Amino acid sequence: MSATEAGPASEAARSCASSIADAFVRYNAEFRAITRRAPVRFDERDWKGSQRDAVERIELYDRFVNQTVADVQMLLGEHTLGRALWMRIRHEFAQHILDLPDTEFTKTFFSSVTRRLFGTVGVAPEIEFVATDLDPLANITSAVGTNTYLNHGSLALLFEDLLGDVRFRSPWKDLDKSISHVTTEVSTHLHSLGERRIVERVEVIRPVFYQVARAYVVGRIVGRELLVPLVIALKNTDGGILVDAVMLSEGDVSIVFSFTRSYFHVDLDRVAEVVVFLKSILPRKPVSELFTVLGRAKQGKTERYRELMRHLEHTHDQFAHAPGERGLVMVCFTLPSFDVVFKVIRDRFPYPKSVLREEVMAKYQLVFKHDRAGRLVDAQEFRRLRFPTARFAPELLEELLREATVSVHEDGGNLIFDHMYVERRMTPLNLYLRTVDGPAAERVVLDYGQCIRDLAYTNIFAGDLLLKNFGVTRHGRVIFYDYDELCQVTDCNFRDLPQPTNPEDEMRGEPWFYVGENDVFPETFIHFLAFSDSQRAALLRVHGEVLTAAFWRGVQQRLSEGEVLEVLPYHPHRVRVASSA
Repeated sequence: MSATEAGPASEAARSCASSIADAFVRYNAEFRAITRRAPVRFDERDWKGSQRDAVERIELYDRFVNQTVADVQMLLGEHTLGRALWMRIRHEFAQHILDLPDTEFTKTFFSSVTRRLFGTVGVAPEIEFVATDLDPLANITSAVGTNTYLNHGSLALLFEDLLGDVRFRSPWKDLDKSISHVTTEVSTHLHSLGERRIVERVEVIRPVFYQVARAYVVGRIVGRELLVPLVIALKNTDGGILVDAVMLSEGDVSIVFSFTRSYFHVDLDRVAEVVVFLKSILPRKPVSELFTVLGRAKQGKTERYRELMRHLEHTHDQFAHAPGERGLVMVCFTLPSFDVVFKVIRDRFPYPKSVLREEVMAKYQLVFKHDRAGRLVDAQEFRRLRFPTARFAPELLEELLREATVSVHEDGGNLIFDHMYVERRMTPLNLYLRTVDGPAAERVVLDYGQCIRDLAYTNIFAGDLLLKNFGVTRHGRVIFYDYDELCQVTDCNFRDLPQPTNPEDEMRGEPWFYVGENDVFPETFIHFLAFSDSQRAALLRVHGEVLTAAFWRGVQQRLSEGEVLEVLPYHPHRVRVASSA
């Protein structure tokens, strides 16, 4: 290239790099603007508004990427797919963003644009920022801003100072009672640790965390050989704000920050600093999930990909079929040493499935944007991934190349996945029940019933209630993960089962009455559940109403009237009904 040609190319590269960086800055500003509505929604108890904000913020990333792709095409014209030019653009972009916070976020945005433009399979390190090289925690030298409260001999005074700094336009309902509640919970927990533990200080992340109708103060209790998570849930009632729960164990806090919950709305200058803090109280929580639950879903995907690729470099086990019954809609497989499940849509679905591929993908998109209520796994959608063919067990490889050709094909020594979903791995409920009995089995059966109830309150009907479609987490919670028959409660027609009018009707193998496309008969659910007699009795005793059409019609009525039926992520499990007004 001559000097005269190099000049315009360099200028085009700088202009394009600047345009993409500016697009990310605008995206991030709009992301934070939506996030900053959360305190107002909480103060005004506008839970419907909170739900709208959650969807709007989720849709923001793709909207900005699509617009940026269009802008780049306009800017570069016939040179849009010039790889040599994009190598320059990548270099210019890296220099342009040096002073921005969370630069890995910006690089991920750049890579989203180039991958969309070029339809990249695997990675293209010369024109994108490779996920395995992007460690958003590697160069963190500063700590997240916290408020620190020292213990001068009275936990009550410490928590009076802490809660006194949590200010809303709404008043406290009974601040003294909330202070006493927190003090008692912390004192009891410390006593339960066995020996006497001295609290030196409490550190709290300055911004309050919001999730639907709850606000959370997030911090940690620190002392000599003492580090305890501290999450305080706040509720805004008719009479004012009060402390609704105090969570002090890693397990309870992990559920609040679960991959089955809606994303938090918390306004952060530097997200990676908060992830470092959260890792100190949730050491077993993957970094990818922490970025995701903080609302940075794309960065969470990048982190999960990086975790997987790094893991593949240091292991030798093969991808194999996931434990459990083979699905009719998905080919499900796992890497035994890595804690996720991979799901690929089959080309054709055998009887009795009648759903279309596009409908399956739409249902996963619905779950992505919906309040998951702690009962739906967050399925991350990936495209054009490349894995070594040798890492696949022969029987799995044969099935993928035979039954998932729309999504999977070979390329040399690699297997290319044009489309797949990745989820956290759980133990299928039907397999779990084979390993436990007595009280342990009854507890998970009752949580299965609670799972169906929780989903109903958030306008979700699982459709297929067979135990194989539910999983059990390491915390013993039952989660639904098979979405091909999932639908909204308000779209169903829940009917009482007609009574037979004569013995012949009762003996028929097929229904003797008319069944519409959206008709559901809850009384029949129990016949398809492989529970023992004692487990079945326990389910009927506690959750028998979910097997009645009246229950579902009642939920439909409340949803249609605009109620928000919140499902809380903490124990003891309670369902709170919040008016949308």
